[in-house]
Amino acid sequence: MTVPVYPFDVWIWAAFDPVLIAIALVMGWKSDQFVKVILVSLMAFAVSVLVSWGLTAVGIPWPAPVSHDGPTFFPIRWIAGFLWGTLGFLAHQLYRLRA
Repeated sequence: MTVPVYPFDVWIWAAFDPVLIAIALVMGWKSDQFVKVILVSLMAFAVSVLVSWGLTAVGIPWPAPVSHDGPTFFPIRWIAGFLWGTLGFLAHQLYRLRA
């Protein structure tokens, strides 16, 4: 059995998954405590994997595809979700300070 090798750019594209970014930013914006950003990142990861899997199953090309035997790119998606959620949280805190 050979282990599939995925190019580095696929791992990077997993961090810039539009579904992941949208969910993490919006939910990070709505978080009232920074600790909730960890949950935001896990939810953004789960939804982005499900959407990526569904689109790949239908045959629609996606930057970081997920299949039944392929990787979910967990570490990079979770870390990216945490960073995008943190950005949304900090943007909301800055907005509240200025308002």
